[in-house]
This record gives sequence, structure tokens and C-alpha cells, in this order.
Amino acid sequence: MVCESTGRYGASTLCRYRLGADRAEQRAEVPAEFFAEGICRVGGVIWQLTWQERTALKWDAATLELLDRVPYNREGWGMCVVGDYVVTSDGSSELVCRDPQTLQARDVIHVRCAGDRVPGLNDLAWSSGTIWASVAGTIWANVAGTHYLAGEGEFLLTGKGWRSIRHVRLKLARDKAALDRVLGGQAR
Repeated sequence: MVCESTGRYGASTLCRYRLGADRAEQRAEVPAEFFAEGICRVGGVIWQLTWQERTALKWDAATLELLDRVPYNREGWGMCVVGDYVVTSDGSSELVCRDPQTLQARDVIHVRCAGDRVPGLNDLAWSSGTIWASVAGTIWANVAGTHYLAGEGEFLLTGKGWRSIRHVRLKLARDKAALDRVLGGQAR
């Protein structure tokens, strides 16, 4: 099963698909005042961030019933589970480590590359000891809806308005041109 968060005011949803299916098996409407963003599952709960409303939505993972609306101290972009934490992004160069039960901030990671901050951190995924992040406004990995698969560096990629899911294998790049694009925030 694959869960998907779709974001638009008045049209945001949380959906569950059987992999390969073209229609959602379960669908929950997000309250109209929220623009839904990143999701992650923690035990029997799915956390869903909202973009600018500073609220996280807590859903029952089995039924997709909305359990709670939790105050949240930043914009919500992406999130993933890393060990005992939920890690979130807000479009800046900072990742916030949070308590998985309450989403209270516990620590901040300042992401840098070649000594410079990496702005635009967006969707997040955890794989084989590495937090992978798409970087908004870059051409090399501007993706949303990243889902980690079992293989090292293996993901399902989706994005706003995409009609399909792509299965990809990513590897860390160290070439100078790729680093310059990330640090320069090169647009698509």
C-alpha cells in the first residue's frame, strides 16, 4: 500500500492506493482551510503537515479517520521517520528532529554542502542511513511524494499533478556541476 498527500486549498486529501492501482482504495478529505503537504507513518498514526497553517493533522493509519489537529511551529513541507524521531522540512536549509508522538521540536540539523547552506529542502525520505531531500527549484531532483522502498537508494517518486509513480534508484552525487546547481538554486 502507498499513501499519498495531495495539496490544494479546498481539495487536499489523504489517500491510500494498492501499488499499481489507478484509484484510491481509501480517501480522506482534509478540512478546506488546509493545504496538505508531507506525510509519514509512525506506528498506527499518519502525520500530515499543512503548508502555512502551522498545524499538523494526525490520522488513524487503518481507517484514515482524523484524530487530532496539532499546533506546529513552522511551515510544513516534508517529513520522514529517522530512528526515534520524525524529521521535518520547511523549505529552508534546516531539518527539525521532532518527538514522533507530539511533533514537538527536539533538535535542528543545519544542512550544508561545501560549507554553504542548502535552501529549499522539500520532501524527505530515509534510506540506508541517509536522509534524502528534494530541493525546491532545482532541476536535478525536484520531486515530491517520495516513498522509500526496500532496496538501498530505491524510491517511488510522485509529485503534484503527476499522473504516474516512478520507481527510481538514486545515489549520492559528488560531481561539482551537481553541487553548483543545488547551491545556486537553479530553477527547472
